[in-house]
Amino acid sequence: MRRRFPWFSYLVVVIGGVAMVMPFLDMVMSSFKGAGEYGVIPYEFLPESFSLDNYRDAFSQLELGRLFRNSVIVTVSVTISVLVTSSMAGYALAKLRFRGRAVIFRFILATMMLPPFLLLIPVFLIMLNWPLAGGNDLLGRGGDGGLTTSLLALILPFTVSGFGIFLMRQFMVSLPDEMLEAARIDGANQWQTWRLIVLPQTKPVAITLGLITFIGMWNEYIWTLLISSSEPSLQTLPVGIQLLQSFLDPDRTMPIVMAGLVVSTLPVLVVFLLFQKYYVRGVVLSGLK
Repeated sequence: MRRRFPWFSYLVVVIGGVAMVMPFLDMVMSSFKGAGEYGVIPYEFLPESFSLDNYRDAFSQLELGRLFRNSVIVTVSVTISVLVTSSMAGYALAKLRFRGRAVIFRFILATMMLPPFLLLIPVFLIMLNWPLAGGNDLLGRGGDGGLTTSLLALILPFTVSGFGIFLMRQFMVSLPDEMLEAARIDGANQWQTWRLIVLPQTKPVAITLGLITFIGMWNEYIWTLLISSSEPSLQTLPVGIQLLQSFLDPDRTMPIVMAGLVVSTLPVLVVFLLFQKYYVRGVVLSGLK
């Protein structure tokens, strides 16, 4: 059918592409609409006049600068931590021989099977009773919030990723042992072997893992909402934008929300476009489905 009707394949691709791009274009156009223009019937795709007032209001009413700063700090910190811990643990599980290696790997796989919501309360209590934080004593008692009053509460629970360790380990298993042995013969220790030999080989997979982590953390909502419910200064972009949408007049605020969403989407879009070729190559090399 593809040979007989080659135009059909292109038609399907074009329709699919338009269906995926239209919501984004509608969001961009709505971010320029004035009060009363959004949601009118019949629906108008283009605004009556293009104005940047909604973006100015987004930075003032949403405090978009603070939300953006928090999102960047949390996302970049978690992404770097996941890349470092995953590559080091993946190297140890793939190339080092020690007792209990298989058990540790199975335990890491088991953590991937736990629903994230199952860990919300235990992790929250750990952050709340963190020793010597937020006025807590050495036993984590007597304080006022522990780590739940700082951005560390949004970073620490995500610094290690079972999926990231699994992904890096699966790729590193395919690296030839002869290359690592040659490095050791030349006098390289384990740290130098990991840093100078293994890491450069894992660049496509590491970028793939970094993109997945970056996008996931940038859009993280439930945990951030839980932590910031008592400390609004810790809100990130998804939480701040959603709260504005929930509590204010939608006819007036929806264009402002759309402006905030445009600003929130741009970093993810730029990062993905910059590293797209590495992402595709990493998916192929790692066997990720």
